[in-house]
Amino acid sequence: MRIRRLGSDEKQAWDDYVAAHPQALPYHRHAWKDAVEAAYGFEGIYLVAEEQGRIDGVLPLVLFSWPLLGQRLISLPYCDAGGILAENESIAARLLAGARILAQRPPFSALEIRCRHPLSGQETGGGGINKVRMVLDLPQGGDKLMSGLKAKLRSQIKKPERDGLYARLGGGELLAEFYAVFAENMRDLGSPVHSRLWFEEILKAFGQQAAIGVIYSPEGRPAAAGILLRNGKLACVPWASSLRCFKHLNPNMLLYWTFLSFAADNGSEKFDFGRSTQGEGSWRFKKQWGAEPEPLYWETFSAEKRWASNAAAGGKSRRWAEAVWRRLPLETTSYLGPKVRRFISL
Repeated sequence: MRIRRLGSDEKQAWDDYVAAHPQALPYHRHAWKDAVEAAYGFEGIYLVAEEQGRIDGVLPLVLFSWPLLGQRLISLPYCDAGGILAENESIAARLLAGARILAQRPPFSALEIRCRHPLSGQETGGGGINKVRMVLDLPQGGDKLMSGLKAKLRSQIKKPERDGLYARLGGGELLAEFYAVFAENMRDLGSPVHSRLWFEEILKAFGQQAAIGVIYSPEGRPAAAGILLRNGKLACVPWASSLRCFKHLNPNMLLYWTFLSFAADNGSEKFDFGRSTQGEGSWRFKKQWGAEPEPLYWETFSAEKRWASNAAAGGKSRRWAEAVWRRLPLETTSYLGPKVRRFISL
């Protein structure tokens, strides 16, 4: 067996392997590499484990750079998890060893693996980031899904429509409305927004495996919006937002129901609500649908050959920056946000 870099003409072979692997996420698809390179200019280095011309494992990596702070290999930036997909632990270990060799070469300072399971046989520094994915098993069809929900939740789903809200599900034709909602919500949260180009490239790269959902107020104004990505039997929502002025109408309930019913009607067996901190508001929102937590493990291998947990940045400086950002005009944050967000790998 040899570990090598994926060739430029092997995109379909990569995606075929990812589509068939039970642990794969949409972020493992070659589309993520295409979007990262096109929107933000960071190079994807995708490794394959090959045996007699057959792919038996993959490890997607992105060469991520910070101004004045060096470079590291990340699997994968801008999402909950990437990591190794392989036929067995021996092949996974070979892929990890290959990535470690790359990361020890200048100018790299570290290798960061974000995965769904602890790296087998490796000394880790604490077991993750105190974050979980919230995952729901789906029945076959939206009608079965609705009938299996508690009466209170069914009422909460139907109330926005009784109040005059309505949903649209589509593609690039809804991008402008999605981005308007998303950019304003990110400003209100104190967080730099992704560039619109990033989402254009996501839609382009994922094609029919991506969809935009928008919820409209009775007056026809976008009130909530999100993006759904699919791979194999898994559907996930990495980005969803709603406007605070419509919070009393609860558009998020209708937004997530739109995505859930679409996924159930189109062959998805699991629905990933995305990353949350246990006990916080977004975790409780996802939990009410019946989603169960699955821990995430983000581990960093440094040049000193120690594994350490890579917890999210915090502290007073972050809270201060968020407070300042929330006070800036939307036009300012929409201009500055993408320039900053490019260098935030979360």
